[in-house]
Amino acid sequence: MRGGDFNLSAGAVARAPTSRNARAKLAAASHLLDVMRRFASLAVAVVALGMRVVLPGVAAADSPTLNRIKATGTITFGYRDNAVPFSYKDRDGRIRGYSVELCMRVAGSIQNELGLTALKIEWLPVEASNRLDYVISGKVDAVCGTTTITLGRMQKVDFSLPIYVDGGSMLVRARSKLAPSAGPQGQARRRDRRHHHRGGARPRPRRHAERARCSFPSRLPPREWRCSTRARWTATPRTASCWRTSSVRAPNPNAYAFVAGDFSYEPFGLPMRRDDPDFKLAVNRALATIYRTGDIDGIFQRWLGALGIPGPLLHAMFYLNAIPE
Repeated sequence: MRGGDFNLSAGAVARAPTSRNARAKLAAASHLLDVMRRFASLAVAVVALGMRVVLPGVAAADSPTLNRIKATGTITFGYRDNAVPFSYKDRDGRIRGYSVELCMRVAGSIQNELGLTALKIEWLPVEASNRLDYVISGKVDAVCGTTTITLGRMQKVDFSLPIYVDGGSMLVRARSKLAPSAGPQGQARRRDRRHHHRGGARPRPRRHAERARCSFPSRLPPREWRCSTRARWTATPRTASCWRTSSVRAPNPNAYAFVAGDFSYEPFGLPMRRDDPDFKLAVNRALATIYRTGDIDGIFQRWLGALGIPGPLLHAMFYLNAIPE
C-alpha cells in the first residue's frame, strides 16, 4: 500500500497497517463491498423475474388459466362442427380443421411452457350464438373456428393474433348477370348496384335471396345442392372461403361463379377471456412462432390448399404477425 491507496484482496487486507487512517479506509471499503453485494443480489432477482415473464418456456404464475391447466393437465377448446375446413368432426369422431390444428399447436406450446409431460385436450361443441358465452363463463379456454375479430366483441372477450383473413362474397349461377363472365350487361348492372348505395357501399343480394332456404352448408349434402338448382335465388352471401369449399365439392362446380370482389373484411381470431393477459401471451407466442418458422405453410396447404394459393392480404397477415421473441 502506498500513496494512500489500498488493495481489497484478502492478502492485502491481512497485511494492512493498524493505523487509525488505515482502519478507517478499510472499514469504508468493507461497507462499499457489502453494498455492492446486496445490489448484485437485487439485480439478479430482478433479472430472474424478468426472465420468468419474458422468456419462452417459463409460465407466469399469476395466470388463472395457466394455473388451472397445469393443475388439471387439461386444456379445453370450443369448436364449431359446421365450419369446414376450419373446424368440424369427421366420421371417426375426430375434431379436425385449419383452426383446430392451430389450437392443437397452441396446446403443445403451452404444454412445453408449463413443463408438463402430457396435456389432455377436451373439445366442446359450440354454436355461433353461444361461443362467446362459453368463453366468458370459463367453459372453454378458447374457441377454434371462424370467429371474426370485431371491436364490439372485444368488449366481451379478448382475441389472439389473427389466424386468417376472409371476406364476404356471393355465389351465383354461372349464367347469372352478376357473374364475372356475364359481359358488359352484367358489368353495368354491378356498377349500377354499387352506385345506388352512398359511400361506395357494396351490393346486397336480392330480397328473395336473403329469404332463401337453401343456404349451402360447407359440407354440402347432395340433397341441398339439388335443392339449389330448383330454388329461385340470385345470390346468397357467405364468407368467400366457405363458398369456395362449397363450389369445389359441388356436383357441377362449373355451374357456379363468384361475384367479383368481397363486400366485407373478416379477420378470424381465437376468442379467450379478457382477464388473463398471460394466457393470451402464451397463445400469441405459439401462433407467432408458427408464422415466423414457416410452419403455417404446411398447415394452410393441408386444409385450405384446395381453395388456391394465399392472396396478398393473407400473406401480409402472416408476415406482420410473425412477431419476434
